[in-house]
This record gives sequence, C-alpha cells and structure tokens, in this order.
Amino acid sequence: MNNLLQQRIIIFSFLFIPVTLMLLFLIYPTIQLFHYSFTDWNGYSKTMSWVGFDNYKKLFFDFPDAWKAIRNNGLYFLIHTIAIPMELMTAVLLNRTLRGSSFFRFTVLMPYIINGVAVGYMFSYFYNPINGPLNGLLHALGMDALVHGWLSDLHIVNYSLVAVSLWRFCGVHVILFLAGLQSVPADLYEAAQLDGAGFWKQLRYVTMPGIRRVIEIILFLNVSGALLQYDIPYVMTGGGPGTASSTFGLFSLQTAFTFNNYGLASSMAVSLLLLIIVFSSLQNWIIKDRSEK
Repeated sequence: MNNLLQQRIIIFSFLFIPVTLMLLFLIYPTIQLFHYSFTDWNGYSKTMSWVGFDNYKKLFFDFPDAWKAIRNNGLYFLIHTIAIPMELMTAVLLNRTLRGSSFFRFTVLMPYIINGVAVGYMFSYFYNPINGPLNGLLHALGMDALVHGWLSDLHIVNYSLVAVSLWRFCGVHVILFLAGLQSVPADLYEAAQLDGAGFWKQLRYVTMPGIRRVIEIILFLNVSGALLQYDIPYVMTGGGPGTASSTFGLFSLQTAFTFNNYGLASSMAVSLLLLIIVFSSLQNWIIKDRSEK
C-alpha cells in the first residue's frame, strides 16, 4: 500500500507542473477567448456587455474584407499543398547516400530557423522595385517585360508573398518527410525489390503507407500555417495595397489592436480555430479513407 501511495505521489508530482501550466496558459485563455467573443469588450475597459452572436453575425455578413482575407489564406493553402509532392521527392533524394546530403539537409532547414520578421524585411529588399536584386537580375537578363512592382501590383502581390512563405516553410516539411522515410524498415524495401517492384511502386506501396502519420502532421501544419499566416504580409505589405494581401490573422490583429474591438477579434479567433479543426479533420479522414482502400 505504501509503495502504491509513493507511486501516486511521484506521478502527481511530475504531472502537477505541466498540467498546471497547460490549464493556466492554454485552457483558461481558450475559455476566456470564447467568452470575449460574445461581448463588446474594447480591450481596456473593466466592464463589458453581453452581445450574444452579434459579433459572429457582423463577421459573416458585414465584413466583406474578412472573406477576401480568407480567400488569400486559401491561396497559401492551395500552393503549399501543391508543393507537398515536391517536398516529398526532395526528402527521398536527401535520404539516399548522396555526396553532401548532410549539408543540403541543414540548408533546407535554415529558412525555417530564421525569424519571420527578418525574412519579411529580407524579401522586402529582394522585391524592391527600384534597387531590388530581383528586378535588377531581370534587367540584366534582358527580361524587362517581367519587371513588376512585386508588392504593389494587386494581381501578383499575394503570389509574391506565398513565394516567401514557400521558401520559409518547405524546408521543415522536407525534414519531417526525411524523418518519416528513415523510420520505414529497410526490410520492406528489400522485400519489394525481390518481388520486382521498381522505384514508383516502392514509393506507392511501401513509402506512402509507412509515412502516413507524417503526411497527416504536414497536412495539419499546412492548414494551420495557411490560416494563421500574418507575419509575412504584416511586415512586407501591411495587408496592402489597400486590403489586397490581408490575411484573416492579420485582419484579426488589426481589429483588436488598431480598432480596439476585442470582442469581434475574439470571434474571428474562434472562427479560425474552428476552421483549422474542421479542415484538419477532413484531411485526416481523406488520408485514412484512402489508406484503408
């Protein structure tokens, strides 16, 4: 009995601090977020009024810019999703015993390590229409027709920002794929080769089922990263020109800290949370459904 009591005390002691921190910094703020979303709190007043679902009604029916921001988030999601097969093939190549593969593994991860604000400022200079390297290179190659105001043209500004996002986040996806590939037993590939399976059949019947969990993680990161994207457009364009490059996360921040409407901003955050849960669940269901077939 004493040993059982000691075990319980030890388990409780180890779990007390992390559980307390989770309740304090995750569960409680989430509950407060839901609460604020039903109020008209301005962020600094001691009092707030209960408004029910008015904030959600305003969000869905009175803010067309919010829907435009969601569409911009969708562009991030779509292009990052299209890039996933390329990231997988890069990981497959790096998983082989190539000369300098360790250096390339470190290189593809470097953009993710760099601070997002620094990345934004770096590419702001890169896209600079006057003395930026990109337009300078196009001039030097005689491609003057391709010279643009990359961050001022309404039609291409979002693609310019998505390119920065790809440069920053593709590397960490490659590393995750690489970790998944290295966890697949080599015996499965040897057995597949003995059965006459080539590279593509091994990829389909051995590699893909073996890294399905990694694919689910990357798809979740893809959804959450696309919907939470705000630092790159904030630093590089501020959501401009006008609101052309604003994302839902940036729109929420401006609603809270610029217009002091924390109640409406909280409803945006709750909506974003629900969107992430719905799309992530849908993606995982699709992956599981296909793998079972």
